[in-house]
Amino acid sequence: MLKGIPKILSPELLKVLCEMGHSDRIVLADGNFPAESIGKDSIVIRMDGHGTCELLDAILQLFPLDTYVDTPVSLMQVMPGDPVETPIWDSYRAIVEKYDPRGQKAIGGIERFAFYEEARKAYAVIATGESALYANIILQKGVVK
Repeated sequence: MLKGIPKILSPELLKVLCEMGHSDRIVLADGNFPAESIGKDSIVIRMDGHGTCELLDAILQLFPLDTYVDTPVSLMQVMPGDPVETPIWDSYRAIVEKYDPRGQKAIGGIERFAFYEEARKAYAVIATGESALYANIILQKGVVK
């Protein structure tokens, strides 16, 4: 155990976060996301018993968001015509605002199938047990200053 490290961050996840460099991306995937197939060329970390909000909050305590891009946080957009509500996005906004001075301006959206393509390029995919729909999020790492 270490002092000052959120307990939800496993040794495996801490190692991955430390290995990542500037502009590398990590996906926090909800329980419906095809993490193993999308992440077959990256590192997949299983965290099935945890939700995306608690992980996002813990990760952003240690993980700087990229300041060289407008939106280092990307959400999977709802498909047109899909009558799904996304209240979890409000939670994401509040968490990002705690750690990045750009607040919600640091958050962008990516069309669902384009999100899958971007996720395939990620350094790692965290497979969570999040039950909210459209709760997938990509974080792009910045520089530790």
